[in-house]
Amino acid sequence: MIELYAFATPNSVKVPVLLEELGAPYEFHQVNVRAGEQKTPEHLARNPNGKVPVIVDRDGPGGEPLTVVESGAIMVYLAEKFGRFIPADPVARVRCFEWLMFQAAGLGPMFGQSGYFLKLAPEKVPAAIDRFHAEAKRNMRVLDGRLAEAEWLAGDEYSIADMATFGWIWRRAFAEVDFSEAPNVERWFGAMEARPAIGRAIAAIGG
Repeated sequence: MIELYAFATPNSVKVPVLLEELGAPYEFHQVNVRAGEQKTPEHLARNPNGKVPVIVDRDGPGGEPLTVVESGAIMVYLAEKFGRFIPADPVARVRCFEWLMFQAAGLGPMFGQSGYFLKLAPEKVPAAIDRFHAEAKRNMRVLDGRLAEAEWLAGDEYSIADMATFGWIWRRAFAEVDFSEAPNVERWFGAMEARPAIGRAIAAIGG
């Protein structure tokens, strides 16, 4: 059994999407980040960085419980555990990891910072708004370029790279980014939304 500690955030939703696609049983435990529950001693014992998502695999390696933090690491762990959604073809595998890292190091942080400085910062900082909003839109165009040449981010095969990227496109309004310059992302997002596992995952975390 997988225990999932998460909230309805772009990074959290990746994990139930993968679990639903795998058909793997899991228990969802809400960690309300708006109420600061990620900073409680109980959650910090799971993840000293005070972030979600976190999983506890009660049937980890050797049958021992294993706690895994960081959404990208969780995705790789689960995909390898169940043997699905990381392509076997070596080129497609590399593309999968490239776009997984692009989301983790580029698109996600830029969308997050854009939304923070546009909507949540205690004061308006024009230079920060201009920088991060421009970077969020640029990352969207980079993603669109990839999806102009491939059906899915790894190529012909749906993978954890798509699942990881879905969350920030799902919450794109937070960063004030849209599909006006990204028709291929819009096509891809429609295909993602049509997958039953996506709907189940969003419902599971109350998104």
